[in-house]
Amino acid sequence: MQVNNKIVIVTGGGNGIGREMVLNLLNKGAKVIAVDMRESSLLETSKLAGGKSTNLSIYVLNISDKEAVEKFAKQVISDHGEVDALINNAGIIQPFVPVNDLNFEDVERVMNVNFYGTLFMIKAFLPYLLKRSEAYIVNISSMGGFLPVPGQSVYGASKAAVKLLTEGLYAELLNTNVKVAIVFPGAIGTNISVNSGVESPKIADNNSQKSKIKVLSPIDAAEIIINGIQKNEVRIFVGKDSKIMDLLYRLNPIYATKLISKKMRSLLPE
Repeated sequence: MQVNNKIVIVTGGGNGIGREMVLNLLNKGAKVIAVDMRESSLLETSKLAGGKSTNLSIYVLNISDKEAVEKFAKQVISDHGEVDALINNAGIIQPFVPVNDLNFEDVERVMNVNFYGTLFMIKAFLPYLLKRSEAYIVNISSMGGFLPVPGQSVYGASKAAVKLLTEGLYAELLNTNVKVAIVFPGAIGTNISVNSGVESPKIADNNSQKSKIKVLSPIDAAEIIINGIQKNEVRIFVGKDSKIMDLLYRLNPIYATKLISKKMRSLLPE
């Protein structure tokens, strides 16, 4: 789907990949509805959009609140008349601890945002998308959605749920006008730990480990995702690490699991 003159919703549009997708879409001629929990972050995105901000609308929303999402969908249709694409990007990670040390409050928070937030947005907007001659739903999963990552097991479970939900949705909508894509980002240079409220001294001081991991910039990640949408891709891998680990995990899951475990070990509590 060519994004020029299309109305596109981007959740998590106040920072990271979400912000860069908003700016990328605006530069490609789309009209963008950016959603985030933090108004200050959305205002910063609008400021960065510069002259293109006339095609940007911002909405403060907690996507894990089902009633708020339903009201938001009605408001968007009232304000804009229609929607052509939905990019479910908003997501958070868990504290870097094993399942045994993870409290249920954090478990519920991660699942509510990553899985239920995505589901609520899909349920709210799919009826409107089905009325368009061409539409797109894009869900951001993660490399952790197909590969186990120690210390992020519940986050991975939430993203695996997004993966299977998206694949099921793709199958259900094959004979409709709505295309569906799943995105698997690898290591991206964002502030997701800070934005998720799980920043810790161990993570912050782990500069030596971070230097060993090649990360993709949010700008480059956004370009890959938007280009994938314009090429009608169904599976979009963001970063060489995501592509390589997808192949490796399918060929030898035990080896791949031990490899990622070794790389992530320094982030776990001693």
